[in-house]
Amino acid sequence: MEKLKVGVIGCGSIAKYRHLPEYAANPNVEIVAVCDAVEERAKATAEQYGAEAFTDYEQLLNSIETDVISVCLPNYLHAPVSIAALRAGNHVLCEKPMATSHEEALAMIEAAKENGKILMIGHNQRFVASHQKVKKMLEEGEFGKVYSFRTTFSHGGPEGWSIDGRNSWFFDKEKAFIGALGDLGVHKADLIRYLLGEVKEVGAFVETSAKQNTEVDDNAVCIVKMENGTIGTLTASWSYVAGGDNSTVIYTEKAVVRLEDDPTYSLIIHYKNGETVRYQLDKIQTNEDGGQTASHVIDHFVDAVQQNKTPLITGEEGMKSLDVILAALESNEKGQFIKME
Repeated sequence: MEKLKVGVIGCGSIAKYRHLPEYAANPNVEIVAVCDAVEERAKATAEQYGAEAFTDYEQLLNSIETDVISVCLPNYLHAPVSIAALRAGNHVLCEKPMATSHEEALAMIEAAKENGKILMIGHNQRFVASHQKVKKMLEEGEFGKVYSFRTTFSHGGPEGWSIDGRNSWFFDKEKAFIGALGDLGVHKADLIRYLLGEVKEVGAFVETSAKQNTEVDDNAVCIVKMENGTIGTLTASWSYVAGGDNSTVIYTEKAVVRLEDDPTYSLIIHYKNGETVRYQLDKIQTNEDGGQTASHVIDHFVDAVQQNKTPLITGEEGMKSLDVILAALESNEKGQFIKME
């Protein structure tokens, strides 16, 4: 099988720690082009991976042959660049949140359909070992009825992770459109949909309380009601000044299920009968480990393209997770619960 030719558009931290090293480690692909508005960054990255450097994504799409494109750009560019790449005949892996509106997300899905290409969104929480194991157990009825849940994704903020630190686009409302809720909360919206089904209703408080000189949110607390009646909370924060939290706890008829809530055991199940089962599974990926743990996103995407099969996180799935976050913003603005369309 011929190697897939890869172009990575955007050479910031997500490309540096996730996309590029994971493509480089995959024997079925070859990184042929990288693009970044900052010329030195593009050149240094190209040199590192033996690729051609570009500062204009349109030039990349028009002048070099690629099969797949990773879109690792500020949120406001996700839709236009993904659509351009799909129209140029590429399969596209786009970072989350996939777009800044429902309409943009729809346009991306349409572009993929019209051009017969795969569009996948980089929601890596679905590939975490504990999450996959619990999904299977839930499907098999291991825990009985699910009563409620709490899920959170919180850390000190992108200044500790982004390549541009405090000057990062993450804090620029024009480019980011949304803060912690879009950066972290959308991951948990996707996870909770993956584990418990579709969301029916959302209520939210969305604040900027920890970061100075920015209009994007840094703390959000959402109340979520699922279609099956389960209720829970979803929180996202950039204000955890010591350590982070990426945990989910599901309260069920037969057990309390703790996911990624313990540094040693990524899954702990406390059964109603007093029994506790602890699982040491592959750890969840964190920014602190510099991307040492594989996200499995790239390998899954490459495999989907090569086998021509539907990926786990299609454009439609990405859009449904984005819609939960958009509903949270609307709820905060209107001061009322928002029913999902």
